[in-house]
Amino acid sequence: MWFLIVKQFGVFMEIVMDVTEIRQYLPHRYPFLLVDRVVELHLGESIVAYKNISVNEGIFEGHFPDIPIFPGVLIVEAMAQAAGILGFKTMDKTPEDGSIYYFVGADNVRFKRPVVPGDRLMLEARVVSEKRGIWKFECQASVDGELASSGTILCADRKV
Repeated sequence: MWFLIVKQFGVFMEIVMDVTEIRQYLPHRYPFLLVDRVVELHLGESIVAYKNISVNEGIFEGHFPDIPIFPGVLIVEAMAQAAGILGFKTMDKTPEDGSIYYFVGADNVRFKRPVVPGDRLMLEARVVSEKRGIWKFECQASVDGELASSGTILCADRKV
């Protein structure tokens, strides 16, 4: 793992995981890997990650060509992927070990603002509980400190 200090919004952030390491913990690949970097990680507690939203992403060809808006369902998926990284790292497991975290539910999901090309979507997840391999996370996604989406995400740790 390598570390780098990046200045964003006047705050220095430590890069905890780059995309190469993220790919070790998530089975997703382009175009469905929705976490670019992890900047904060507290095992068993919380994670802060981000996804850079680029106009070059294929999703904008159809959603919507003249008014590109990143789909809400993909924001929820990005929050779930950040939560999955937190779960995998906390349990010290990877998909290579024969373990996978399935996205099994979302409650109280709300959308507060559109996410558009050029935005950096900050993803935060906090562990609420874990029981018999079912993890519950409180998640939120924001842009420039403004809440874009929030919800409760459920993931199940299962053998592949």
